[in-house]
Formats: sequence, C-alpha cells, structure tokens
Amino acid sequence: MTILLIGSGAREHAIARALDRSSQNKSIYCLASNMNPGIAELCVEITIDNFNDPELVSSYASEIGATLTIIGPENPLAEGVADALWNNGVKVVGPKKTLAQIETSKSFTRDLLTEYNIPACPKYKTFLALDGVAEFLSNLEEDYVIKYDGLAGGKGVKVAGDHLNSHEEALAYCRELVDRGGKFVIEEKLIGQEFSLMSFCDGETLKHMPAVQDHKRAYEGDIGPNTGGMGTYSDADHSLPFLTDENIIQAHEINNATAKALKDKFGDGYKGILYGGFMTTADGVKLIEYNARLGDPEAMNVLSLLESDFIAICQGIVDETLDKVDVQFADQATVCKYAVPKGYPDNPIKGEPIDISNIENLERLFYASVDFKDGQLVEAGSRTVAVVGTANTISKAEKIAEKEISAVEGPLFHRNDIGTDELVQKRVQHMESLR
Repeated sequence: MTILLIGSGAREHAIARALDRSSQNKSIYCLASNMNPGIAELCVEITIDNFNDPELVSSYASEIGATLTIIGPENPLAEGVADALWNNGVKVVGPKKTLAQIETSKSFTRDLLTEYNIPACPKYKTFLALDGVAEFLSNLEEDYVIKYDGLAGGKGVKVAGDHLNSHEEALAYCRELVDRGGKFVIEEKLIGQEFSLMSFCDGETLKHMPAVQDHKRAYEGDIGPNTGGMGTYSDADHSLPFLTDENIIQAHEINNATAKALKDKFGDGYKGILYGGFMTTADGVKLIEYNARLGDPEAMNVLSLLESDFIAICQGIVDETLDKVDVQFADQATVCKYAVPKGYPDNPIKGEPIDISNIENLERLFYASVDFKDGQLVEAGSRTVAVVGTANTISKAEKIAEKEISAVEGPLFHRNDIGTDELVQKRVQHMESLR
C-alpha cells in the first residue's frame, strides 16, 4: 500500500511513526514544508512543496500511485485538498472542504450546533460590521470572547481579562477585524477547565481517544501570548483529574451528535479526526471550538498510547467500516513538552543550531519546525521539538518529559510546569470550587 502523508510538523512525525508500527506492507511518502529528519527516515521520499495546492497534491499522489492520503494540518483541508484527491480516486483521512468548515468557520460550527439542538454552545452572535457589537458586549458585561471567523493559526481569539481589558479594547479589535474584511463571532466567556477530546470518524461510527489537556500560553503559570500549544498531558484512565465520568460522556455525545448533524446537513459523512476543544464548567461540558484534524501536541500523547494498527484505523475511516476496527489505547499517562525558539511566538530566533545528542529515548522525540543548514539541525522559527514521557502516573510521566526536554541544547525554552503535581492540583481545585 502506498500512503501519502501531508505535513511535516511533530504531529506528522507522530503519524509517520504510528504508520510505521503497522504490520501491514506499506510505502510512505511525504509532502512537506520543511525537511523533518524524523519523517524522512520513515519515508521512501520526502518532498518539499506547496501541500496547500489541491492540483499539485493530486498530481503528486498520482505520480507515486498513492491509494491512501492522511492530511495532518488544517490549511490543506481548508483549500479542498481532500476533495481533489477523492475526485482523483485517492481515499483520504481528512474531511472535504464543506465538512472542514467545522474548523474553518467559527460561525458555521455555532450555527450547526444550534440548528441541530446540540446543547454545547454559549450565548453568541456573528458580525460582519460594528453594528450591534457594543450592545451585545454590554449584554455579556465582562465575560466575552471575540473570535475571528476563519483560520488564524490559533491566534485569532481574544478573551476578556486575558487579552482585552475593556469594551474599548474589544471594539478596537472588532474594528481591526472589520477593516481586514473579516467576519467574527462574539460569545459568552466560558469559565472552567479546557480539554481536548478527539475521535476517529468514518461518517457514521466514532471511536474516541483519551482526553488531553493542552497549554496554549507561552510561559509558566499560563501567562504570555497564545501559541500553537506548549505541551499536553493525559491520564492513565483516559480521563483527566479534573473531569468527572459524566463530563467524558458529554464530550463523547457532543462529538457523536456533531458527526451525525454534518452527515444530515451535507449528505456526506465526515471522514477523519473530529477534534472537540471543550470547556468543563459548573454546568457541564461546552464546546469552545472544533478542529478538523489531529491536534498538535495532542497527537503525540494519543498516538504514543495507540496499541491498535493505525493503518487499519485509517482504512476503517475511509471505507466506512470503523465499527469493525478494534481501537485500543494503553492505560498509561503521558506528558508532552515542546522546546521552542527564544522569542517565540512573536519574534522567534531562526536558523540557530540545536543539539539533541543528550536525549536518552529518541523514540519519544518528535521533530517539528526544524531544518538543516550546513549539515546541522537548526530552528526553523516555530515550535522546534517535542518529547513525550509515558508512565503509570502523570507525575512520573512529567519527570521523564522534563528530563528529556531539558537535554535539548540551543537557544530554546520550554514550560517546566506542564504536568507537574502543582499545576494538575490547581486544575482540580479550580473545578471543585466551581462545582
């Protein structure tokens, strides 16, 4: 079987590893934006080109005789790469453009959940101009969030109290979005703890993955600018210490209902990974947003635990036979930590060498935004490398991850606090106080 992998970050390195572990006979090719050495060693060929161009991807898939494509990042989905591949007879793990609106349009998602009576939305309104904005903000008082409607690399969301300190600042951000020709959503700020729950989906059947908590803020103590995600942790029972059994059931139900709504709306099933970004609140679980692909860093947590054959899961997704595929994850905890360039995310250092020779377990190292310069591994400007610690408890997994990420040398930094007892306990106490 010839498999085409699209993307070249740490998420795609985790996908390549999961494909490589399969006992099935396969050849893996990769269309990449940078020379990821971890992916390169698992592939027949890694080609640097514009993987957001449907025609180019489709033509490359034909050239290598691909029968299955796995799309890692969101931009190719937004550009209709999955549609072009299906039209060319290539099966794809990753939704078609209309179904990918679940990620590419915040207003589409809110309207879909409302239309199908899926009880997961806060109060919200969509705007194309400033008319009515001040009035709706005053209705929400100091509990509001402003979201650019389209893709913004995780940086289009501004939260009251975190990024915006007055209605004047909020209106100025809305004006900025209107001037850019952008549609935006204002919604009630949800108070609680965030978590990610991703599900494999073939359009009908969903198989849910362990819950994971991501850390978007750049610096310890959850301060600083938003990033693509500085690290994540998951627990051995596939829940999280601050979640109840009921919370997990609610998240499963929301994903199930959303997949059903998409099929009903478009007559076409969602084939890929449905990633719910949830908030558990005093009133149960609410949806913050959907993503239409595996999360990064979350992919490293869940795929490191996956015990089933990943290619068999992908075949179940594209052939709509996921109900017949056994999907099992190890009962262990994971902690993932990213090392990122100094100055990240606003002014990251680029082109400086990094040294990974002191890492003990290279099987748990994932290359992200790296490249080669004069034969040396260098930072390419975004999150650089990630490591995953796996153990019986979050606490033990954190110590492994911390030791390994600290061994990476170069002008980098990471968050020491992700997965620590102190941070996890803070989350638990926060939810106890809200409940």
